[in-house]
Amino acid sequence: MKLFVRDLTVIDASYLCPSRGMVGDSWILDVVMSGELNEMSMVLDFGRVKKQIKKLVDEYVDHRLLVPVNHPSVQIAETTPGYATVDLLRDEKSIHLHCPEEAFCLVEAEAITIDTVTEHLYQVLAGELPDNVQGLELVLRHEQIDGAFYHYSHGLKKHDGNCQRIAHGHRSPIELYVDGKRDSQLEADWVKRWTDIYLGTAEDQVSVTALNLSEHAAGATDETHYGFRYTAPQGLFELAIAKSETDMIHTDTTIELLAHFIAAEVKPKLGENQRLDVVAYEGVGKGAMASL
Repeated sequence: MKLFVRDLTVIDASYLCPSRGMVGDSWILDVVMSGELNEMSMVLDFGRVKKQIKKLVDEYVDHRLLVPVNHPSVQIAETTPGYATVDLLRDEKSIHLHCPEEAFCLVEAEAITIDTVTEHLYQVLAGELPDNVQGLELVLRHEQIDGAFYHYSHGLKKHDGNCQRIAHGHRSPIELYVDGKRDSQLEADWVKRWTDIYLGTAEDQVSVTALNLSEHAAGATDETHYGFRYTAPQGLFELAIAKSETDMIHTDTTIELLAHFIAAEVKPKLGENQRLDVVAYEGVGKGAMASL
């Protein structure tokens, strides 16, 4: 007997890639379980699926920075108890972090892909299901998007949940309407601007020299990198990332404020009397709208 749950959860995370840098992504998780019926004539009831599997995925993978620990450009070191540095060495576009360990998801692979993340999920869930569940199939997939989308990473220091982590992200559609008609060229222009981008908040910016980074960050300077640091309920978060892969925002980077930011940036390209409507997404199926 098999039990399936589609759209069990969405994993909103970022990952390190030697070619692309820090990449925000959103994966939808489908689950299929097989096994003998229990005393309630069920393999596993839906309530327990959502509470048990979703809790583990949310705790160990979602809203973390996924790190391919087997790639030679990645360096990881423990610092003070509960903290670690992570470095992605890629010449002038290197990325350096010092964060609580719970902000990272260490994946035993040379690259972060749907396949390697799926294998990591199997490891997370191993031994955590009831005895009568004999088989488990996990399917990670992207949302089908008909139109423009971009990948962004950020951190929300004022958030009381895992969004406070300085390096998590999303794969997000963008819809821009001019006088009620969708404008694909404006959308394409925006996607070009925010391809694999880190959205930094100006008030969190500090000198790179003020960060507690590893020795591998010696080549990062204020000329090449932005430094970000803030303290949130989960601890101290520090990041140095190339300026060429960052867009500085003068507010927090909640989706509500990002929708307004996009509208304010795009509106000057239009005629004075033209109306602009922005539909900005934060991952899958949620977002905010702004109009000017």
